Amino acid sequence: MQYPNVLFDLDGTLTDPKAGITKSVQFALTHWGIQVADPDTLIPYIGPPLASSFREIHSFSERDSVLAVEKYREYFQDRGIYENELYDGIHELLEALKGQGRKLFVATSKPTVFAVEVLKHFGIDAYFEYVCGSHLDGTLSDKAEIIATVIEKFSLRKEESIMIGDRKHDIIGAQKNGIDSVAVGFGYGSEEELTAIRPTYHVRTVEELRAFFEEGRQESF
Repeated sequence: MQYPNVLFDLDGTLTDPKAGITKSVQFALTHWGIQVADPDTLIPYIGPPLASSFREIHSFSERDSVLAVEKYREYFQDRGIYENELYDGIHELLEALKGQGRKLFVATSKPTVFAVEVLKHFGIDAYFEYVCGSHLDGTLSDKAEIIATVIEKFSLRKEESIMIGDRKHDIIGAQKNGIDSVAVGFGYGSEEELTAIRPTYHVRTVEELRAFFEEGRQESF
């Protein structure tokens, strides 16, 4: 069996967290008097490490980016975490992959404690061998480090492992670790972003992702 070890990103890959994340960022920005009328303009925050996004998108200093993450969590931990939706077909996909005998993992830049809560909320936590996210202090937030942690902890053979994600950070993380990747087009990475980083494979829907594993219909960029 090809790719018996499957690593999943969380936000934008298993679930659609747009409402919760954008509202949490919107809440955090008000601490600096920044009013965002349209939360959809904050979609670029979905996926990358938060502190980095505050620095890159709103030009926050290192110190302010750390404080912004704290403010973000004031909203997120009680409300934003549940303003989330499981993508249609994910339950069936995970069930199928487990039925094929594959081992599933989550590799996310979201803090592990929040990632685990999201998976439990949607009743999909039992499908995964392990959930590896960032630490609450901001360490272990780089996707390459997170993927490496999973590989090392379970002694995974790289040629038998694949990373699935919707943003360039997922694909770059896989490339840095020498494993193959699948870019999914139903999340928050644009076609241009994903094409430029050249994942091993590309699918556009959850149904295509399931077919990728069941029928070997593998499309490369």
